[in-house]
Amino acid sequence: MPASEISSFAASGPADTSVRFLTRVQQIVLEHAEQAERRDSKVSRWVDPERLQKILDLQFNDQPASMEQLMDCISDTLRYSVNIAHPYFLNQLYSTVDRVGLAGQWVTDTLNASVYTYEVAPVFTLMEEMVLAKMRQIVGWSSGDGIFSPGGSIANGYAINLARFHKFPQVKSKGLYGLPRLVMFTSEEAHYSIVKMAGLEGIGIDNVYQVRTDSTGRMDVGHLKQEIQRAKSEGGVPFMVSATAGTTVLGAFDPLEDIADICNEEKLWFHVDAAWGGGALMSTRRRHLLSGIDRADSVTWNPHKMLAAPQQCSTFLTKHPKILQECHSASASYLFQKDKFYDTSYDIGDKHLQCGRRVDVFKFWLMWKSKGTAGLEEHVDRLFDMAEYFTDKIRQRPGFRLVIEKPQCTNISFWYVPPSLRDLEGQPDFKEKLNKVAPLMKERMMREGTMMITYQPLKDHPNFFRLVLQNSSLTREDMDHIVQEIERLGRGL
Repeated sequence: MPASEISSFAASGPADTSVRFLTRVQQIVLEHAEQAERRDSKVSRWVDPERLQKILDLQFNDQPASMEQLMDCISDTLRYSVNIAHPYFLNQLYSTVDRVGLAGQWVTDTLNASVYTYEVAPVFTLMEEMVLAKMRQIVGWSSGDGIFSPGGSIANGYAINLARFHKFPQVKSKGLYGLPRLVMFTSEEAHYSIVKMAGLEGIGIDNVYQVRTDSTGRMDVGHLKQEIQRAKSEGGVPFMVSATAGTTVLGAFDPLEDIADICNEEKLWFHVDAAWGGGALMSTRRRHLLSGIDRADSVTWNPHKMLAAPQQCSTFLTKHPKILQECHSASASYLFQKDKFYDTSYDIGDKHLQCGRRVDVFKFWLMWKSKGTAGLEEHVDRLFDMAEYFTDKIRQRPGFRLVIEKPQCTNISFWYVPPSLRDLEGQPDFKEKLNKVAPLMKERMMREGTMMITYQPLKDHPNFFRLVLQNSSLTREDMDHIVQEIERLGRGL
């Protein structure tokens, strides 16, 4: 195809040209998706960055690219990207690609809607409010409000902003001038976004008091009480506690009931970051892990994590019905006119910090519609069952050492001790040598492309692996294979 033709197509030119182009792209994508899910395929094709820059055609040219050149670009992008859909991608708190969710994403990208007023996004406005209300009901609230947010980090930022506004409403108009030194509390294993958002919003990272955790990663409520008193003695004004339901590394669930008691006594905003562990609320067998979440003022919950919705799909929920609007509204007259011909309470955009906002609800709504609530519960239960199977399998297996004997979530943290080190346990340099094992095994893993599992240190622990289960297509046979692959990768170290 001549460059001029594809150029005119790119500017919404001839319909037959655009259909041919999109049909070819869809075919390439579907073939890739089918291949990516095969267990005998590669999770990734590792190429060092300097070499990859030479392989890819990244630069722009003065003249438009042809269709064939664009197809090559798309193919190369798919080829050299990580296959998140592969069953053995176990590296992050997301994985797989739900086919129904993917279809939902195609629909919303086709419509290219922005969800701020009913007149431009009628279906998605109603859909968002319904889904958020259902999620609040599952949390345990009979009323409240919520929004779809661009990720859990921003959702946690919303919590900090609302907590401050709730205690000092004048901050919206007067700013930080005249306010006392505000202090907030979270655990030392909470997501780093709490500290980052406190810095961004003017609280200051030094005013985030990090509470100790126990050996399983749960917040120490005794130390929380001490830190609140310390803040007061130092002239600070405590205003919120951010608990975690499913910490990033160990998958720990903070004791929410005990923290709620403290927040009630001290009149503090109680936020629960359940971005990861919130999915357990869908399970009758597992929701006890979040006992007390119904007493929270706000909750972060990411369906793109445990519930496996395509990224991004993150929600912020609060039991306070009007506070989002009161805290964030700017009442732009060119967008949120009050004399429209319909009920403007459906113009939901002013309670967001964003103006233009992509549709994140439809893919999740369509998934939920296709699976039913029972299907989501079955998905969550299967993840926990596989996590228990894997944990039991490695508990007594030579070379494997669990960081936590009984993991609370579907994160399983463990060391692999290669045969050459097993007789050295207890010696002074054992930890130093063990610390080098996971990085070396990860390099082998990435260069061979057989699997992806992350690693990290924690407190005084040397580097250990963190296997994360979020893909419910995994079987016991897969768990067996993963164990054997870890042993193979550690051979000879």
